[in-house]
Amino acid sequence: MKVSFDDLHKAFESRVRLGIMSALAVNDSLDFSSLKEFLDVTDGNLSTHIKKLEQEGFVSVNKSFIDNKPNTRYSMTMEGKKAFDEHLGVLEQIINSQKES
Repeated sequence: MKVSFDDLHKAFESRVRLGIMSALAVNDSLDFSSLKEFLDVTDGNLSTHIKKLEQEGFVSVNKSFIDNKPNTRYSMTMEGKKAFDEHLGVLEQIINSQKES
């Protein structure tokens, strides 16, 4: 079976969304500030990409207050984990197919 870049999930084409999913893959959840610092992006940029992943059903949002300050945490959904794992699997197949060439 031939694997191509067309088999990659469109939601992960952005480096920011790929970074968000990578960070959430190894952490149960992360807050907005941690993601922003890790990815070195603006508030607006991060918000836009989080919204896209949330619309896809890949990220869940939990808003709360800590010491009377708002705290927004993000975590990867089961659907998000499945899609991200499939995306990584396709990348691995593409890389391995180039080794064989």
